[in-house]
Amino acid sequence: MRRMWTAAGALALVLSGCTAIGPFRPNPNDEDPIYATIPVVKAPPKDRCQAHGKSSARSACDEALYLATEYTRRLSVGDEVCLEGGYGEEPGAACKARAAVIDTSPNQVKLEVRGAKPDSRWFNVEMRHAWYEEGALVDLYLSERGY
Repeated sequence: MRRMWTAAGALALVLSGCTAIGPFRPNPNDEDPIYATIPVVKAPPKDRCQAHGKSSARSACDEALYLATEYTRRLSVGDEVCLEGGYGEEPGAACKARAAVIDTSPNQVKLEVRGAKPDSRWFNVEMRHAWYEEGALVDLYLSERGY
């Protein structure tokens, strides 16, 4: 009798464990405890314009900061962006890595790398997902413009 109870108890544990895992997600990029979580690219602690202090470059940097912030906040699902060689512009021939917005949340944009040229730092991470804080994308915009 004890053996039967143990088998039934083990079966109950296995079945209850299966329901705790939830539905199977075939895409290893999805947030799932079995595969891993999607990385979050954090914004730097302070923006690049602060480093210019009161120099003449500060006003140009502040304007670029404003443009980058507006561009990033207006991104929506389905938009294509350039991650290298022109963030903030329509992805064109100069763009080394293209991504698509696949989700948004307050202060974050989830991007999927869709195509990258061989000389891009994104070449080996095509089809990967990552959440980017708005400040991280704004920082990308500023760095590409030399600030």
